[in-house]
Amino acid sequence: MRVEDLPQDQHRPYEDMMAMLLGTFFVALGVTFYTHAVLLTGSTAGLALLLSYITSSVTGWGFGVYFFAINLPFYYLAVKRMGWSFTLRTFAAIGLVSLFSELTQGWVQFANVPSIYAALMGGALMGIGMLMLFRHRTSLGGINILALYLQDKHGLRAGYVQLAIDGVILLVALTQLPWDRVGYSVLGALTLNLIIALNHKPGRYIGVT
Repeated sequence: MRVEDLPQDQHRPYEDMMAMLLGTFFVALGVTFYTHAVLLTGSTAGLALLLSYITSSVTGWGFGVYFFAINLPFYYLAVKRMGWSFTLRTFAAIGLVSLFSELTQGWVQFANVPSIYAALMGGALMGIGMLMLFRHRTSLGGINILALYLQDKHGLRAGYVQLAIDGVILLVALTQLPWDRVGYSVLGALTLNLIIALNHKPGRYIGVT
């Protein structure tokens, strides 16, 4: 029997809302671990973290402000590539992550968190949060949408585009952060992507919205 022949469990609106709230809160908590340990992740979230580290003493802006602003140009591509429903969900998710990440900084205080623990726990929390969002047809926008758009329009492999952009962010980070922070960031990114790779596979979860 094929996956498409199986009955699909339709998501109810309150289930979508609950998943979005919990998923974005988990991501924001993971970002809080990263902010405390001065770590990075990939895509627009990594760029927002890097900008907040570099400019916070001048602008006073945290991750949430940068994350929301950086994603604004990508909504046009999201509409063209994914449609309005997906784009509106993504806009809401990005707004919530931006809000929760700012609020969580005041709600949660760390006296001492080892960098390796922050990398693993922060990566795990973000991976679980993103997994919840993916399963309810929502994303955190950004560079992955650009990568898919360039693949459709110009035949560039989305994975290579994403890898190249993340590589540039990593190289810039090496000029601004201690090398050990970048190394821990790579460990956190591996944790995040491993969680998604192991749990987000075609046919394993067939709920729809």
